Amino acid sequence: MGKVRKTKGEDDEVLGVTRGGTVITEELAEQWADEFEKNPPDPSVFERRYVGRPSLGKAGHSPRVSFRASPKLFKAAWKRADDEGRSLSSLSREALERYLKS
Repeated sequence: MGKVRKTKGEDDEVLGVTRGGTVITEELAEQWADEFEKNPPDPSVFERRYVGRPSLGKAGHSPRVSFRASPKLFKAAWKRADDEGRSLSSLSREALERYLKS
């Protein structure tokens, strides 16, 4: 899909904002849906991404661990998580626990 910039009108409800700063309104979402239906992308180029994370702690807070990985390791981890029907987070957590016990 082409990059579309939309300025927010006074009557437009903001549904979200993309990383690039595009304000997503109902009108823009409909335009994107129409474009998607007319020219659907090739599913083989999709990558699975999670957007929501469940809380692990009381009061709705959980500590997070972030680290960098090579693209090769990242793709291999996603493949294994997919093959095992698990999330990347659970796979990473298990690997870290196993490492710390050794």
